[in-house]
Amino acid sequence: MLRSRHTVPLLILTLIIGGAMVLVAVFIDWIPAVGSKQAERVDTLFLFVGIVSIAIFTLVTVVVVYCGWRFRVSEDDDTDGPPIHGNTKLEIVWTVVPAILLAIMAVWAYLVLSDNEALANDRLVIDVTAQQFAWQFVNPEAGAASADMRVPAGRQVQLKMRSKDVIHDFYVKEFRVKQDIVPGITTSLVFNPTRVGTYQVVCAELCGVGHGTMRARVIVMEPAAYQQWVTQTKADVAQQQAAQQQNQGQGGGASTAPSTTAPAPAPATP
Repeated sequence: MLRSRHTVPLLILTLIIGGAMVLVAVFIDWIPAVGSKQAERVDTLFLFVGIVSIAIFTLVTVVVVYCGWRFRVSEDDDTDGPPIHGNTKLEIVWTVVPAILLAIMAVWAYLVLSDNEALANDRLVIDVTAQQFAWQFVNPEAGAASADMRVPAGRQVQLKMRSKDVIHDFYVKEFRVKQDIVPGITTSLVFNPTRVGTYQVVCAELCGVGHGTMRARVIVMEPAAYQQWVTQTKADVAQQQAAQQQNQGQGGGASTAPSTTAPAPAPATP
């Protein structure tokens, strides 16, 4: 092969096409910031898949481009090409190698999924309700519901999610986790936030005309700031309930349900 007249052109094409693919992969910021332990595991697997994809794409493209250029015939050549049976060794190689790669990625993906979904004993469980076209998060530690989710950094969070109408999908790109929310059943999603900040929740399942507006925030706070928020929220909710009971006891007329969303201090940003 090294003495073949095809070697140098193939090597040049490999350097050009492979180099272009590497530049595209390296110099374009494809991956969002990492905001959870799950993201770190997913990114490692994604890097492996990306490298394999670039290698295979380069190999196939080089062969196709070179053969299209080197073995082309004139426009007026209507003769049949030579009968070629094929290359048994090559066929075995391009069957076995992809099969091995797929097996590696399948096992690796299973291990990543198992690690990502492993539950910790001290996890924070939050109830999530999705409906057209809004989110509601109920934090049992704070005893309050809100349109934004506040969680402490460094602690595992498990979401128990339900839908009131159609299929929705909870997705935070920085966490690299997403899960369908199906009417009639409760689905679960686990993430371990590692980076303080505010992240956008999007619905990743087309759920109606207002799908594009179905947004919320996950606010990851320092543990001390989170505990302060929990304490303040409990006090605010208790105060609202006491005021309502007092109003009812004094015969203040029809009462309205107190808001379950209490004000909270703004979290620190990274």
